[in-house]
Amino acid sequence: MSYRFIIRLIMITLAAMLVVATYQLMPALRLAYFEPEAEPRVITARGDLAAEETATIELFQSARDSVVFISTAERVRDPWSRNVYEQPRGTGSGFLWDDRGHVVTNSHVIEGASTATVRLADGRSFPAELVGRDPSHDLAVLRIDAGNLPAPVTVGSSDDLQVGQTVLAIGNPFGLDWTLTRGIVSALDRELPSRTGRPITGLIQSDAAINPGNSGGPLLDSAGRLIGVNTAIYSPSGASAGIGFSVPVGTVNRVVPELIETGNYAPPALGIRFDPRVNDLARRQGLEGVLVLGVEPGSPAARAGLEPAQLAGDGRLVPGDVIIGLSGEKVNGIDDFLAALGAYRPGETVELSLTRGRETREIEIELAAGG
Repeated sequence: MSYRFIIRLIMITLAAMLVVATYQLMPALRLAYFEPEAEPRVITARGDLAAEETATIELFQSARDSVVFISTAERVRDPWSRNVYEQPRGTGSGFLWDDRGHVVTNSHVIEGASTATVRLADGRSFPAELVGRDPSHDLAVLRIDAGNLPAPVTVGSSDDLQVGQTVLAIGNPFGLDWTLTRGIVSALDRELPSRTGRPITGLIQSDAAINPGNSGGPLLDSAGRLIGVNTAIYSPSGASAGIGFSVPVGTVNRVVPELIETGNYAPPALGIRFDPRVNDLARRQGLEGVLVLGVEPGSPAARAGLEPAQLAGDGRLVPGDVIIGLSGEKVNGIDDFLAALGAYRPGETVELSLTRGRETREIEIELAAGG
């Protein structure tokens, strides 16, 4: 073997080794010279929270423990085995009303349920008993037997609310417990039909996100005070569309104590009879107000001398007294009358504005408890 051949073989071998080494080192070389080593980004200090954010956080932390999660079940009998069992019915929200374990929620949250369970923010759960419900205002009161309860929600006022005020809702939408949403008062004095057929009036409209499961939870103002009970949403899809409705706290503060005391809400009454169909017919003929069709004996209306409509010999209805106002509130029809009347309690005195023929007069009348 010649010397030249050996030199050539050595050079070829070294070249091959260099190629292999370069191929193996290429990723490292590429990272070293073309791609710097990846490191976590430097964290920029945030600084203090904005005053508005701090206030919202403190409000939620303060009010959260007053809000409860409500789950209901209904008793079902199997038609084949005749076994009786309970199946889940739904969930909703509520809040502690006092230190005796009373919980306020919506009437429709517990409607049709045979049992209800209340879960507190600390994780404890208690069976609840129904104290009373008022479907006409979509309100209900439950009671739990529990010690060491959180402080009840702070009660505010709904009389001085203004469109544009900040509102916050706490509830359990879709079972996602203790959820906070925020918005503004979008409108006041809204009206929705209730399950009794009588409209729920004076509702607060807001754009705080309210979804199924929020029902019965509190609507709070920026001071953390209760101003309403979330009761309904307006949405073609069934989810939040930025239009939610809440029963104002003025109504809640009137109805709830009576539910706790008696189990029922007896609305104030004058002792008159009226008919929506007859009233609508009279309105088409130009009559404004509530046409009194009957007066119950011994009622406040009877003591005040109200006269009902009479049937003439030819079958025409001759109006007697027509209610056109109640304590300064104009009454155009039955809905207006019931809404104005619902702001008072039995035993309180109101001023009625009446027409009889061409005569207009004002009388004071003491309200009785209705059925």
